[in-house]
Amino acid sequence: MKVRKAVVVAAGMGTRMLPASKVIPKEILPVVDKPAIQIVVEETVASGIGEIVMVLSPGRTTVLDHFRSAPELESLLERRLRHDLLEIVRYTNSLARFHTAHQHEPLGLGHAVLQAREAVGDEPFAVILPDDIFDGARPCLRQLLDVAERKDAPVVALMRVARSEIPKYGIVAVEPAGPRLHRLTGMVEKPAIPDAPSDLAIMGRYVLTPDIFPLLAEGKPGAGGEIQLTDALMALSERRALYGCEFEGVRYDLGDRLGFLEAQIGFGLKRPELADRLRAYLKTVLSS
Repeated sequence: MKVRKAVVVAAGMGTRMLPASKVIPKEILPVVDKPAIQIVVEETVASGIGEIVMVLSPGRTTVLDHFRSAPELESLLERRLRHDLLEIVRYTNSLARFHTAHQHEPLGLGHAVLQAREAVGDEPFAVILPDDIFDGARPCLRQLLDVAERKDAPVVALMRVARSEIPKYGIVAVEPAGPRLHRLTGMVEKPAIPDAPSDLAIMGRYVLTPDIFPLLAEGKPGAGGEIQLTDALMALSERRALYGCEFEGVRYDLGDRLGFLEAQIGFGLKRPELADRLRAYLKTVLSS
């Protein structure tokens, strides 16, 4: 299985991050000094995929604008001989090849993915939710792609979550298939804790096959009155093997206020020019 395209779903209204996301899409909110959407695109490119379908809400083009040239800014930096900053700005212009699809109504993740059907075509593809960003020795998406290529099958990212967190996620039933690898035998979207089949939750990375699209098109609204990707995945697992990979690395939930703060600290500590001062500041806060 060779995956050449990724679908990045950036059509949500960002209600969990209001008021910051009222005008600025949450995907543009920075992690230190880099927009979350850029971190996601860099992960995609580092995983070997250079073609991206961005699913957007109509009129909210800021996410895509970030990857377009900025002639006035570039000219200003050039005149001021700020070649270091000019390189940073121009770097984003050629990161990947972008296509767009639009979700006109907020009808759920499954519906958003379905809008990319024409742009993806009849080939396997990745799905990325930019609320989730990862930090690890290997990109999370690359870990999934390795499994998909080896098994010639769809794969989702999995993470064990605390029992109290179970109702926030799609939770899977599994049987072992190898180290950190599971074959999915069932899944439930945001179950009550007693109804959860495990503590393994689906995170925001998927490698899917095009036969998911008819299942999404036939899907009926599920939890929350939305077309759930989880329901289509469950139907897909009845037709072919579907795997879950417990990724290696750290995941940050940028749609959650605490997760957003944790990401600032986690990525800030990886920056040599910031790490020592940030550690010193955190010590003063913790000791006060």
